[in-house]
Amino acid sequence: MKYASQKVAYAYFLCAIALFGIQVLGGLLAGWIYVSPNFLSEILPFNIIRMIHTNALIVWLLLGFFGAAYFLIPEESECEIYSVKLAYIQLVLLMVGTLGAVGSYLMGIHGGREFLEQPLWVKFGILVAALIFLFNVSMTVLAGRKTAITNVLLMGLWLLSLLWIFAFINPDNLSLDKMYWWFVVHLWVEATWELVMASILAFLLLKLTGVDREVVEKWLYVIVATALFSGILGTGHHFYWIGLPGYWQWIGSIFSTFEVVPFFLMMSFAFVMVWKGRRNHPNKAALLWSLGSSTVAFFGAGVWGFLHTLHGVNFYSHGTQITAAHGHLSFYGAYVALNLAMFTYAMPMLRGREPYNQVLNMGSFWLMTGGMAFMTFVLTFAGTIQTHLQRVIGDYYMDVQDALSLFYLMRFGAGIAVVIGALLFIYAMLVVRKAEIISPGDATQVAGE
Repeated sequence: MKYASQKVAYAYFLCAIALFGIQVLGGLLAGWIYVSPNFLSEILPFNIIRMIHTNALIVWLLLGFFGAAYFLIPEESECEIYSVKLAYIQLVLLMVGTLGAVGSYLMGIHGGREFLEQPLWVKFGILVAALIFLFNVSMTVLAGRKTAITNVLLMGLWLLSLLWIFAFINPDNLSLDKMYWWFVVHLWVEATWELVMASILAFLLLKLTGVDREVVEKWLYVIVATALFSGILGTGHHFYWIGLPGYWQWIGSIFSTFEVVPFFLMMSFAFVMVWKGRRNHPNKAALLWSLGSSTVAFFGAGVWGFLHTLHGVNFYSHGTQITAAHGHLSFYGAYVALNLAMFTYAMPMLRGREPYNQVLNMGSFWLMTGGMAFMTFVLTFAGTIQTHLQRVIGDYYMDVQDALSLFYLMRFGAGIAVVIGALLFIYAMLVVRKAEIISPGDATQVAGE
């Protein structure tokens, strides 16, 4: 760690890790309700558990992005953060808003719009926190060196924050409501978040592989161009059946097909950088998470997204467990694994240690990734059967859900593996102490005793 103000990232990472734990436990609870539908139905209804699960996911990923920005921007800009005090105020606002939203959900107070259920005062708090962040990091970058990584990161974070304004627009017309809703949900995760992902991945690979900055920057600009080109009009694949004009079926199908490209480029970028790299970095776990993130993102967001993005297929498959399969694998690969890669790289430096607990950390990677892969396959098969029985044959929804009970049980088993992996990651990051280094002489003496 080169700059004292980078220490602010540690507080963001700790809060993100705490919410990460809550999020996966909430997901496991929701998974069990699919197996036993009446579980906690009167105390904690499924819709509330799902809100907590999805909202915790979004907030902890954003906290990870903000923390990553506060960690890497000083290094890239070669100057301290403009105001550490503002960074902590922003964190407090975000955490108060998060706790306030959860408290509201538990009391049955929410906005009702999926993923945007937060009460109005929480939405304003998030907007204020985002503006504080943008001011803080923009002033930092303006005062120091400008690089492609900071340029792309700032572009992604500025667009991300500005798109949040659409969360306040809730027209009476249902078609307009869903259109503005997708302006937030799609243009976050399939456009602006991709810029954030590409810039953080570029920073990690630059540090872990030692490849020339010029090579990294060329790849980064190509990835950004393809992400924006495909992601903006690719929003059309959500406009197919919400009452908008029919031409969106063609626009959405064509541009959604290109959405595979930036994720393929990010995967290729990661492996090419490692292949060309001259540095044997000691933090192998961070490199594993970086490569894993780009690879799983390609399959989850790219391949599984393409499986049901063409309007002729989507007519039958939208809203089924195929959507859930795509959502889980893409979020895990593109953003969860990326944040965990950043934590793995930065936390040892923020805590004044060398890379540590790498066996446990890498074990958590394979547990979580294996569990998520199995969950994706299970949900894909379940969604295929659901599509045929419900949308083609026309069976009743609840009869079809009963027919999928075995798949839901297997999905719950996969969820257990993911939760164990997540808890192992948290344990490796925060609990286990670094083993003392024993010199060869000491080792001989110990062996002799």
